[in-house]
Amino acid sequence: MSSVRGVRAELERRVGACGADLLSLSHRIHAHPETAWEEHQAAAWVGDVLDTAGFDVEAGYLGLDTCVRARCGSGPLEVVLCAEYDALPGLGHACGHNIIAASSVGAALALASVADDLGVSVVLLGTPAEEGGGGKIELADRGAFDGTHLVLMAHPGPVDVALARPYAVSHLDVRYRGLAAHAAAFPDDGVNAADAFTVAQVAIGLLRQQLPAQARVHGLVTRGGEAPNAIPETTEGRWYVRGTTTAQMNAVRDRVLRCFEAGALATGCTLEVGEASQAYREMRTDTDVLAAYVRNAEALGRTFHDGASGLGRMSLASTDLGNVSWLVPAIHPYIGIASAPAVNHQADFAAASVSAAADQAVRDAALGLAWTVADAAADHQTRARLLERSAPC
Repeated sequence: MSSVRGVRAELERRVGACGADLLSLSHRIHAHPETAWEEHQAAAWVGDVLDTAGFDVEAGYLGLDTCVRARCGSGPLEVVLCAEYDALPGLGHACGHNIIAASSVGAALALASVADDLGVSVVLLGTPAEEGGGGKIELADRGAFDGTHLVLMAHPGPVDVALARPYAVSHLDVRYRGLAAHAAAFPDDGVNAADAFTVAQVAIGLLRQQLPAQARVHGLVTRGGEAPNAIPETTEGRWYVRGTTTAQMNAVRDRVLRCFEAGALATGCTLEVGEASQAYREMRTDTDVLAAYVRNAEALGRTFHDGASGLGRMSLASTDLGNVSWLVPAIHPYIGIASAPAVNHQADFAAASVSAAADQAVRDAALGLAWTVADAAADHQTRARLLERSAPC
């Protein structure tokens, strides 16, 4: 195996050599936003870059049209770099997933040149539908992480934060069914499905006073009726319930469901509640590997901020990597793009996701992740620990 210093220098050289391609990929994905399960162009572009570099590429991996898997190296330590690339409805890449895709691709490209020296197999996994679709959960259920020893990615935010502390979250699809009637001539013959949502939202608003301080409940009505002169017969909405742990989230969810039941009871509507995806779990971070990432990012000039307050609160956002982290050791640091005062899920953050600072974040995250994989592979204690913990098959 090459010296550690030689490996790090080679990784830096490789990230520099492919830098223009990484930024082109980031900007192209950003300019063509695709929402959950619709990321056909992004998945193809990611696959093309890695195919050109000699990776074994499988499109439509495990039967998911917008998932792509690329692999190189033959070492026993399997490392997965996750590339998210879905956008937000109406907001485009206001969470900067174009940066995630490009930086993970960059780390994979760099590691390809030293994978066998390090004794690793490198997998780039294009993971669709993080924004509420639970793509990684579906992939885990289909065996995508079986035999994997370490999973890494870096997520953009206003500032760098090391430790991800995401909420567990349940995604609820809510529908009320009533009875239509002419709103002026025969209002007493209608059963108002819009009123059911009004009652439920008032109940949820009052409930918030009794909820744990860190719990979150938020949502919107996506269908409120068809015409102002007709009693709304069918209304629909989508709600998120979050907690610091899965247990807390489930407890709050039960109370929120009773608020929706109150809307049905008060109006005479019927209520239907479904799960838009499996619930996202809280994150379990591999602290040793994260410490290596922090050292590497600081060596690149990055400065880390508190994740519990101010602009660092992006570290509290939910992610489907949380579920994967209960199967495989994982890290999910945040890399800053100097977007303040803009924060994630704002239009101004989308604009900042192709700024000069965002481009630097692509390069720094790619190299920081690649160096971290090299550190984990070269450290005998970390390597042995990871090899002992393959994901269940």
